[in-house]
Amino acid sequence: MQLRRFSVKFQRISHIFISHLHGDHFLGLAGLLSSMHLLGRTQPLHIFAEQGLKTIIDTTHAASRTVLQYPLHFHPLNFGGSEVIYEDEKMKVSTLIMRHSVPCCGFLFEERPLPLKLIREKLEKYSIPVELLEGIKHGADFIAPGGMVVPNKELTLPPLPQRRYACCSDTLYNEAIIPQIANANLLYHEATFTSDMQQRARQTMHSTAHEAATIAKLAGAGKLIISHFSARYKDLNPLLEEARAIFPNTWLAEEGAETEVG
Repeated sequence: MQLRRFSVKFQRISHIFISHLHGDHFLGLAGLLSSMHLLGRTQPLHIFAEQGLKTIIDTTHAASRTVLQYPLHFHPLNFGGSEVIYEDEKMKVSTLIMRHSVPCCGFLFEERPLPLKLIREKLEKYSIPVELLEGIKHGADFIAPGGMVVPNKELTLPPLPQRRYACCSDTLYNEAIIPQIANANLLYHEATFTSDMQQRARQTMHSTAHEAATIAKLAGAGKLIISHFSARYKDLNPLLEEARAIFPNTWLAEEGAETEVG
């Protein structure tokens, strides 16, 4: 319903990453899978989660006599240590091991190195053929028909920096993840409570806004988004103010809001 409300085309979703098997993190999945099926999806869908989720999905489909009309590929997560779980030509996804009451992973999304930027005026000046542009983007020099070599550095500019997004779901305060998420452009970190509820945070294995901001500061993050707020907070400003006192570039996660990574 929320995907539709904010005009997100969910048939374009190809990979789903589930951090852990508490209901607020996966109970909507069965409905989404069914909607994709009923709307005629044919392209494959990949789910990364604890092995138990496959049992839940299989049981749900068996009970409802549902046979999906698209391939569903399940990838069980290993909670014993961080590992790369997905790679393609554009990005890499690694797990972040959280400290929670059940096995739980966060996820680090890293952009692949971008190619060099071509200088259009130089391409026109030397009449460089289109079929050579890809090689130049990846560092090749241009050899003109007469044998003149035009060095790559004359034809290109440095690429944009690689971007990194770290998603830290339900977890106790955990400095062990800092080396892995260091210098992330964007950090999402749960902030269930304010510091006056720290004992409750420990009991439920969650973080405070102060702790989320501390992780962001120690990791050298570019921007922090906090979320997963306890229902006791009708006004979220105390959480935001607490985090901003430590890490000024902090924002509340709000339904429908958009933000740039980097």
